Amino acid sequence: MVENREKKGVVFLVVILAIIIGVGVFIAATLRVDPVAETLKKEPVIKILFVLSDDSGNALSTDVFVYYPVSGKGALFDILGNTGSIYSSLGRVDRIDAVYKEKGIDTYRKEVEKLIGKTIPFSLEISLSDLGTLADLFGGLKVFIPTPVDEKGENGERWLLPSGAVTLDGDKVATYMTYRSEDDSDGDAGDRRQGTLISLLASIRDNKNVILEKKNFRRFGEKFRFNMDKSSLYKLFHEIVNVDAERLAPQTITGSLRVVDGKTLLFPYYDGQLIKDIVNQTIGSLVNDENSSQNRVYVLEIQNGTGRQGLARNTSFLMQSAGYEVLKTLNADSANYAHTVIVNHIGNREAALALGNFIRCRYIVDDEVKPGTESFDSVARADFTIILGDDFDGRFVKGGYKGPEVEAASDTDVEE
Repeated sequence: MVENREKKGVVFLVVILAIIIGVGVFIAATLRVDPVAETLKKEPVIKILFVLSDDSGNALSTDVFVYYPVSGKGALFDILGNTGSIYSSLGRVDRIDAVYKEKGIDTYRKEVEKLIGKTIPFSLEISLSDLGTLADLFGGLKVFIPTPVDEKGENGERWLLPSGAVTLDGDKVATYMTYRSEDDSDGDAGDRRQGTLISLLASIRDNKNVILEKKNFRRFGEKFRFNMDKSSLYKLFHEIVNVDAERLAPQTITGSLRVVDGKTLLFPYYDGQLIKDIVNQTIGSLVNDENSSQNRVYVLEIQNGTGRQGLARNTSFLMQSAGYEVLKTLNADSANYAHTVIVNHIGNREAALALGNFIRCRYIVDDEVKPGTESFDSVARADFTIILGDDFDGRFVKGGYKGPEVEAASDTDVEE
């Protein structure tokens, strides 16, 4: 009798425990935060750190992918592996990809966040072998190879790739990502790797209906390492599968090369402020421009209106880093310009203001030109002409000069 009561008591306790556990699981599921939804509540863009690694754990390429779900527009920022700085996580000056190798993805993401001045909520890592598997699942990745490749590596391996717009299977993708020729620069290799990521995003978009089927997504998602649960990963891809990959704005870090402890490191211009400004400007453009202005690259003519040699040329690098195309640089009709001026040839005030905001130039004049006129031929189809004055320090225009008419009106107001 006593034994039966004890058994009933044990069963009762088990039932109570099961109920408590069930309620706890239900409450946890109800209260579980969706990191993707929470991110979009705080800001309208999604930021992802994409890292492609070799099978030894080295970062082959790193890109910050910024995506605006409302329009499907996005941008890619190539974080070059040899970007140099004093990295607190390492306690020394080194390449940024050394952080990934030694400290792992979470610490690496924090260092990249410091570099671009933005938080990056999500990280996705994919190995070269898993990228090849995805390429085969998608029927290959489409890339453009300008000239045929027939090279031999240091270990005697032979690299063969056709030219033109081609579709590469998994093995060929690995070759495309890793081969180096004698004429290659770090920029060439970086362009190939960034182009491969763009092709991967395009393939994800083209196969989105298949990928987003739950039974298929399990196989697809396991090719990535990520900093979220599988449910959140699915929601993340549910957002980014609509990316307009053909109109991604790829950009990279620019800087000066210096040798430190036998390593050639790239130190970003203006103590790293330039890349932060470019990221800010790009995100602002993605969110604020609902029209077609992000779908084109504006063309600049840059004139040096000072006596400082090389100012126009150096400024061209700055503007190209910001995503503009520089048609030509030349000396202005005078070396005595006190104030920098932007000449708007296309009548697009919004784009002119965005350009002015980037270099903090408030002096903008409209000089819209029409095809077939002498003025049109003289500016050689540039959208904007920047005439650099003495108030330009190589990065920003100082003083906030707004033009003679505005300044005269301000003086009159003061006198009154």
